[in-house]
Amino acid sequence: MKMKYLSLCLFVAFNLYICSASAQNKKFYIFLCFGQSNMEGNAHIQPQDTVVDPRLQVLETVDCPNLKRTKGNWYTAVPPLARCNTGLTPADYFGRTLIANLPHDITVGIVNVSVAGCKIELFQKNSYKDYAATAPSWMVNMINEYGGNPYGHLVEMAKLAQKNGVIKGILLHQGESNPNDTLWTQKVKSIYDMLIKDLRLKSRKVPLLAGQLVNEDQGGKCAAMNQIIDKLPDVIPNAYVINSSGCTSAPDKLHFTAEGYRILGTRYGLKMLSLLGYKSVTATDAVTTGSTGK
Repeated sequence: MKMKYLSLCLFVAFNLYICSASAQNKKFYIFLCFGQSNMEGNAHIQPQDTVVDPRLQVLETVDCPNLKRTKGNWYTAVPPLARCNTGLTPADYFGRTLIANLPHDITVGIVNVSVAGCKIELFQKNSYKDYAATAPSWMVNMINEYGGNPYGHLVEMAKLAQKNGVIKGILLHQGESNPNDTLWTQKVKSIYDMLIKDLRLKSRKVPLLAGQLVNEDQGGKCAAMNQIIDKLPDVIPNAYVINSSGCTSAPDKLHFTAEGYRILGTRYGLKMLSLLGYKSVTATDAVTTGSTGK
């Protein structure tokens, strides 16, 4: 009788292990993206951007009838990768760079929750309500698409993604709405630390990649903010800053052109490849060096 009971327990345990292992694919690399309009995607999507390897996936974070996508489902990562009518983002060519260089049995998943024009405070647990209460109506509409709480929505979507894969990194592009904010790095640290805690991650295994704003070589209106962004690795040991030098700017000098996003996204990808322990066989001239990418 005891042998039968032991056998039954082993059978149940084995099946639970199989179900758990099959649910989370360790070869499905998940990357969280957040920020304001440049991470959301501002440039017009061009025909060349719509040809995507199905190994690059996006978790739709809102319902998009126009794209025939439903919140919480995975799709081939044909842009837009944020909400239903956003544009090209660094996440597009970040993902493509990974797919081009990772082993063919690895899939990459993007989870992007970004809000145009927002300050970094919108992603802080103790600040978002006050900030959202004073936000302009056009921004409030975007915030409401994320249930009124973009950080909470990112965590919700990330937990859903964790059922399928493993979070390998976090991408940030933000700062235009926090110019000259010397506390910006500490605010970002608070968000990063909270993500690590809420998603039960290990910070040493999940780097944060932050992109510089439109560079001074492109006449960037907020280029001075890059000096603050460059200090992020001083407060987050596993943070890396992606250089925006040479990434072409849109006429407003705040956003990048489609080509600028392609270059910047490739640089994000090359840095992540190196952190994952892979060497790139493409676009080696775009790789950044050191923590600040200088």
